[in-house]
Amino acid sequence: QVRLVESGGGLAQSGGSLRLSCSVSRTSFVINAMAWYRQAPGKERDLVAGITTDGSTRYADSVKGRFAISKDRANNQVYLQMNALKDEDTAVYYCARGSQYSSNQRDYVNWGQGTRVTVAS
Repeated sequence: QVRLVESGGGLAQSGGSLRLSCSVSRTSFVINAMAWYRQAPGKERDLVAGITTDGSTRYADSVKGRFAISKDRANNQVYLQMNALKDEDTAVYYCARGSQYSSNQRDYVNWGQGTRVTVAS
């Protein structure tokens, strides 16, 4: 069973930064696509960023230029560096794993429990 565990959430000031981490266990990590989703209160869960099996990255328009997804194969970690945070970035952030990159969350087979990010003005 693959297990994903997110960490790094918390309270940040508007304009500040946070780095989220996702620890991935029991997988041939190098062949997986990974993604970060987020769900704000009262809203649907939306794709934030993804990284393909070959390392290419994808971002939602709302975070382009501010967020960066990366992976550390040696340590089975995926990161989401979040800069220039805005109030609207407040959400629970989820890490997800799939066999290939997809913009459809149904294609991701493993999910973490989420980590909460709150951005205050």
